[in-house]
Amino acid sequence: MQETTRIFGIRAVIEAIESGESIEKIFIQKGLSGPLFQELNRHLKEGNYNISYVPVEKLNKLSKGNHQGVVANISPVSFISLEKLVEQTQKKSVAPLFLLLDGLTDVRNLGAIIRTAECCGVSGIIIQEKGSAPINADAVKTSAGAVFKVPICKVNHILDAVYHLQTYDISVVAATEKTDDLIYDLDLKQPLAIVMGNEAKGVSNSILKSVNHKAKLPMLGSIASLNVSVACGAFLYEVVRQRL
Repeated sequence: MQETTRIFGIRAVIEAIESGESIEKIFIQKGLSGPLFQELNRHLKEGNYNISYVPVEKLNKLSKGNHQGVVANISPVSFISLEKLVEQTQKKSVAPLFLLLDGLTDVRNLGAIIRTAECCGVSGIIIQEKGSAPINADAVKTSAGAVFKVPICKVNHILDAVYHLQTYDISVVAATEKTDDLIYDLDLKQPLAIVMGNEAKGVSNSILKSVNHKAKLPMLGSIASLNVSVACGAFLYEVVRQRL
């Protein structure tokens, strides 16, 4: 199993950016300055990177070497662009099935969802660049290696991905308790994208206003909600059931 690679030093991070590595997160020492840092900063402004400004003590824990105030985690997987992902699925005879993850923060939930998605034939998974759980070694392990089998795309905003998919006549369904419609009542055989929300807040309101349909699972017990990875599995297998 390939694990997250941690690199340290300003020059090393610059070289990783220039070589097109999938950088998961960059930790930068607060108040860092100097010519080499300015060069790094120019690269960072040209891209969309997940950056945390931290005290030097944090960097010392992340790296035992001479980190020069910068440490970066490189993702163990490669990502595909949304445009290429949709283009690839359009060439296939089966109706596409996408999964959009709106602000999931738990790495194990993410890994479990990716594993289920692979089992259900999901065409691709779309996550947000910032504010989402990282695809690191824990996610790889929890997914049982499925992260290497399902195309994964990072976007600036999930809402933009919703709009993009809709332009291809892909129906977008949000999993939410804020509806009376059950997932079992929808036609899921058509080109489809399912949105699963944050563990605590669910799908964001801006996305709920933009999707084609909202759907929920029936809850027969006293607890009001399911774990998001379990709920996602129930949604995906209803798609599988309808399409078989």
